[in-house]
Amino acid sequence: MERIDKNNYYLDICKTISERGTCLRRNFAAIIVKDDEIISTGYSGAPRGRKNCCDLGVCKREELKVPRGTRYELCRSVHAEQNAIISARRHDMLGATLYLFGREVSTGELVINASPCSLCKRFIINSGIEKVIIRDNKTQYRTVYVNEWIENDDSLQGDGGY
Repeated sequence: MERIDKNNYYLDICKTISERGTCLRRNFAAIIVKDDEIISTGYSGAPRGRKNCCDLGVCKREELKVPRGTRYELCRSVHAEQNAIISARRHDMLGATLYLFGREVSTGELVINASPCSLCKRFIINSGIEKVIIRDNKTQYRTVYVNEWIENDDSLQGDGGY
């Protein structure tokens, strides 16, 4: 019997968590792990007490054909990374790893070149998380060191994001 590696183990958990997502466009999930222990989880969805896009049956960004990575002020959802971060203590996130999984709602396929949006990058930087591991396909993933975002400050450029 061959066991899956730890990164794929956590990414598989992310995949399950993404099934709680309420976005009609893309559902993401994030897990924050430190010392091989899950600190917190998050998925994309409207703030507590507000109606989700899946309940309303409409995604404003999809309806307006807003390109990926732009006009997040139109989105009802709190991103998975943000939800995971606000559910954890900063002390627990220092040096931790954030795992990220995203899938297209219309096809169920993985989001191609998934990456935290520029706002989520700022949340991740301030949280003290050390690295982000992003699923690319069933068994492959990318590791991004948060220090790279600090050293290569892209805050003046747009990005692909969600």
